[in-house]
Amino acid sequence: MPYRIIVLGAGYSGAIAAGRLARRLRREDVAITLVNAEPDFVERVRMHQLASGQSLRPRPLAEMFAGTGVDLRIARVTAVDADRKTVTLGDASEIAYDTLVYALGSAWNCQGVPGVAEHAYELASRPGALRLRERLARLTAGGTVLVVGGGLTGLEAATEIAEARPDLRVSLAARAALGDWLSPKGRAHLRKVFAGLGITTHEHAAVTSVEPGHVTTAGGATIPAEVTVWTTGFAVHPIAGATTLEVTETGQIVVDGSMRSVSHPDVYAIGDAALAMGPGDKALRMSCASGVPMAWQAADSIAARLTGGKLPNAPLRYFNQCISLGRKEGLIQYVTADDRAVSAVLTGRPAAIYKELVCKGAAWGVANPMLGLPARRRPLTHQRTASKIPV
Repeated sequence: MPYRIIVLGAGYSGAIAAGRLARRLRREDVAITLVNAEPDFVERVRMHQLASGQSLRPRPLAEMFAGTGVDLRIARVTAVDADRKTVTLGDASEIAYDTLVYALGSAWNCQGVPGVAEHAYELASRPGALRLRERLARLTAGGTVLVVGGGLTGLEAATEIAEARPDLRVSLAARAALGDWLSPKGRAHLRKVFAGLGITTHEHAAVTSVEPGHVTTAGGATIPAEVTVWTTGFAVHPIAGATTLEVTETGQIVVDGSMRSVSHPDVYAIGDAALAMGPGDKALRMSCASGVPMAWQAADSIAARLTGGKLPNAPLRYFNQCISLGRKEGLIQYVTADDRAVSAVLTGRPAAIYKELVCKGAAWGVANPMLGLPARRRPLTHQRTASKIPV
């Protein structure tokens, strides 16, 4: 029987890993199954565009993986048994694996703040973005929109909405100073763009509750908000936390440098679902910038272990942070390998074009899983019946 590899999740990390595995391994040796709850690939880095009223190109996974040898299965994962090496799906069926690539990603994080789940909107999923889109469309001139969270998602959401709907009063509440992690040049440009779009900033304003029509901060202030958009971070899919896999307090699977679980060598975890260490012994942040190289690392490590090849030794590092500030403005903050801002930035229209090329490149890598990578298919040196992949 072929060696069975199951990839859970077809976001950036999972889809790229499945395609790269298909490129690295021979079809007669392996059976690669990609499981995803939805039939389309979601460009998560563009959800703020979708919410603001823009149309995104549909990307059916069946078309992307046609002819690759990857078996696409549209189903929701309900459980993983890392000891029995099985995955349970929404229809109660089970599928067995020899190697599992866990890439179920993350969703929005309510942070336990009262009223968020009931009254706020999110951008971490396509359904969430569409729900926000519909609500924004019903707002009349002068309506108030508050984006809570001063990270990359919050900055992109606030600027995109303000640019698309200049008739609305858009504001952003940040727990710290606006763009406090950026270089002085980056912060100055960010403030300039916010001022140009008429976005009000509430700095050092931790939101402690969300109500219909307003939010309350830790300082007791009330900020009006007919629509509250919650962008304070992500929470990983809870399935891993219910397994015997070693996970962090937040539910991320702990992996080594090859993206292999430190507790179960038959499991690899990538993207937001994994806790991997980068330069400076710092955990990689949840992002597409982390997830894509993690997928490359995992796929190449699996292929190397199965075929007796050399394990990859490419360091996972950062080069820049790409922030879209509407369709006409952008900010590229160059960073050290461990993600600390340096003085150099790219701003304005060139930065917007740069960010757009990055988004298109990431989607191209998913949509063309068999291109851009030399075929080096080698026969397996490991039998499917063995209990573990060679160390």
